[in-house]
Amino acid sequence: MAQETPLFDSKSITDKIKEIGLSLGFQNIGIASIDLEQAQQRLQQWLAQGRHGEMGYMESHGSKRWRPDELVENTRSVISVSLNYWPEEKSGPITPWQLLDDKGKGYISRYALGRDYHKLMRKRLKKMAQMIEAEIGSFGYRVFVDSAPVLEKPLATQAGLGWIGKHTNIVNKHSGSWFFLGEIYTDLPVEGDKASTNHCGSCRQCIDICPTAAITAPYKLDARLCISYLTIELKGAIPIELRPLIGNRIFGCDDCQLICPWNRFAQKSEESDFSPRHGLDQPDLLELFGWDEEQFLKRTEGMAIRRIGHEQWLRNIAVALGNGTLNDERKESTVTALTARIPTSSAMVVEHIEWALQRLTNLSQE
Repeated sequence: MAQETPLFDSKSITDKIKEIGLSLGFQNIGIASIDLEQAQQRLQQWLAQGRHGEMGYMESHGSKRWRPDELVENTRSVISVSLNYWPEEKSGPITPWQLLDDKGKGYISRYALGRDYHKLMRKRLKKMAQMIEAEIGSFGYRVFVDSAPVLEKPLATQAGLGWIGKHTNIVNKHSGSWFFLGEIYTDLPVEGDKASTNHCGSCRQCIDICPTAAITAPYKLDARLCISYLTIELKGAIPIELRPLIGNRIFGCDDCQLICPWNRFAQKSEESDFSPRHGLDQPDLLELFGWDEEQFLKRTEGMAIRRIGHEQWLRNIAVALGNGTLNDERKESTVTALTARIPTSSAMVVEHIEWALQRLTNLSQE
């Protein structure tokens, strides 16, 4: 990162940054300081308790995660932005809660229904930095979108974008929590915005709704119990005791956000790239289970779903099928589909198929 910084009034630079960010479609833009001492303490305690599970990358890079100027030399301030992603549903008026109750269908976290946000936001952040340069002169910067050891949520809080709710997601008073975060590390000597204050109050709906009790206390999440972790980050077998609690969630979980009262202020995304693809906002589980690897790769091209791979995809759907309450006709077709998959599946997938068959045929799980 270059050390030369422009000699402009701090407020005028900040105002210009926010003006440019809004013009590019970001909903909230703020400036954060690089003092993350409190966040460092919380992270290290969480790691020491082993609550990150198999996410070893959370331990990597040492102090670079909480010291931005070590990750990117000469960083003096961080531009934090948010981009709404709540999609316009394409397959009819069914609500997410109704979808979660329909055991013949699968639930995919709303952030993953359209194009993978990483490339879209990274490209837009680079454009934003270039537009800022055109206005104030050359400065040093690097952009990040969930792609490096960056404590994006504490930075967003310090930048005034929202507070970390009891479910550990960022919440904004005016736009809820359905948004992505991105950062531009800069060497600009500008004053940070006022940090957001907490407005969760006595509410604990997110804690009470969590299917697996992964929110163990206000602001404390055990990732090892979280359905998003189990269906996305965990590469091996899902613990047997947690499988019935997953329901029909096959990629991520939104319950804690769906229940949050602040999301009554959420706005649908204006980004067409975030619109649901291939009917995945309300997909039929048997149809998805029938995809071979080639179909899976083709139909999830450019989407976040693709990163779990076909094997985990089948594992997750097998669990969802096993959790279904089905009529006799549907039950028969489900048992047939599960059984037909066994000869061509890995040992890990077969384990989950056999568990599902036991559930559906009321056999002992011992």
